[in-house]
Amino acid sequence: MKSCHAFLLLITLVCVSANELLAKKTSEQKRPPNVLFIAVDDLACTLGCYGDLIAKTPNIDRLAASGVCFLRAYNQLPLCNPTRASIMTGLRPDTIKVYDLDRHFRDEVPDVVTLPQAFQNAGYFAARVGKIYHYNVPAAIGTDGFDDPPSWNQTVNPKGRDKAEEALIYNAEPHRKISGALSWLAAEGEDTEQTDGMIASEAIKLMQERQKEPFFLGVGFFRPHTPYVAPKKYFDMYPVETLRLPFAPQGDRDDIPTAAFAHNCPVPNYNLDEATLLKATQAYYACVSFIDAQVGRLLNALDALELTDNTIVVFWSDHGYHLGEHNGVWQKRTLFEQGARAPLIIRNPSSKGSGPCQRIVEFVDLYPTLTELAGIQSPEGLEGRSLSPLLNDPLSDWEGYAITQVLRPADDRLPEQVMGCSIRTERYRFTEWGEGKYGSELYDHHADPGEFNNLAIQPDVQSKTIMEKLRPLLRARASGKTPKVPVNPERL
Repeated sequence: MKSCHAFLLLITLVCVSANELLAKKTSEQKRPPNVLFIAVDDLACTLGCYGDLIAKTPNIDRLAASGVCFLRAYNQLPLCNPTRASIMTGLRPDTIKVYDLDRHFRDEVPDVVTLPQAFQNAGYFAARVGKIYHYNVPAAIGTDGFDDPPSWNQTVNPKGRDKAEEALIYNAEPHRKISGALSWLAAEGEDTEQTDGMIASEAIKLMQERQKEPFFLGVGFFRPHTPYVAPKKYFDMYPVETLRLPFAPQGDRDDIPTAAFAHNCPVPNYNLDEATLLKATQAYYACVSFIDAQVGRLLNALDALELTDNTIVVFWSDHGYHLGEHNGVWQKRTLFEQGARAPLIIRNPSSKGSGPCQRIVEFVDLYPTLTELAGIQSPEGLEGRSLSPLLNDPLSDWEGYAITQVLRPADDRLPEQVMGCSIRTERYRFTEWGEGKYGSELYDHHADPGEFNNLAIQPDVQSKTIMEKLRPLLRARASGKTPKVPVNPERL
């Protein structure tokens, strides 16, 4: 009899435990996924997962291996404020009328529902640590910068020793502010003393505090934006003698329109010597590895908190970046591949796909993608499309193309403001400056991935046909006209 009672008791305990486990699993399945939204400022595709043989980025690489790494993702305008405003509203620059560093998107679309607002409306806690919307780097570190208060339930603005030690930063171009010059510092101290290290720490703290409720957490790192500041150990990872400047054929600039070169870098390599340029390159890569380490801390925290299986991780940079391509182009503001293309990695636990994706996608696609993945309502009028099919199968048919644009001020090179607009297809990049008045570019990426041979100069019949085909697609998403809204020419 005792054996019978013991057996019944065992069966009861097993059933209770099974029911509890089932209830827990069902509850976890019903809980909306978290979103960890990681932004990196001025990061080119200088990552191992993008084929860069110099970069040491093990943490970002492992994120790419466990998610989908979009190898051909393109921003809408290669300048901090416009591209971030476009991403966060899901709207193109010509819709929100943001082309410079001074205009807020709500000046044009005051009632727009931003990406984190959509998540708030669905019951999420939305927070930002660091730079998601534009900051006037570095002066505004520790403040809200050019933020959007309705987007967040909470904001955190760390301020580290990199701000306190600005006087130690070497500026290769003393006539410029350190935020716009080639400038750097191999800093003393630990990662966690730097602003970006503090950003990672504060983000982890928020994940710990909010782990039992759905959250949308924007984590915005400042580096590798100039000044290039990182602890010295990261500089040591890239000995200067192992670095080289990018290759470009002699006369590469001869067939490139004047407007194609950014007004803040009109002179090749800023007239700096090679030794200085290589030190700048070292400093940039040091910052990339420093940020990689902070991303690793975030991913490890997700694992430790057992949030990984219910958290969508998005890793993106606001635009691309030049390190001397085309015989001396540096920083951003161009419509070349290096300026228009930027890293984008998405890891969604419930999607089936993983690995590299070669399809052409746009950053304006992020908003509808995340709302679909989270199963929440998105506002009407979004101008991108969900990347969900590619997250399930990176080889899916897509037929995508990307539009990137940038506005040039009138200066001693150009008699008037000139809008440049570029379309990137699977094979070609076609660019017009001032609707063609100030020059055009056509590059065949099948034969010329470096964009060295401008086929729009004395085009043959085939090149003319391609441009005629691409022009209406380009104009459908970017007018190419000079904007009528206020624009600060000093902040383009």
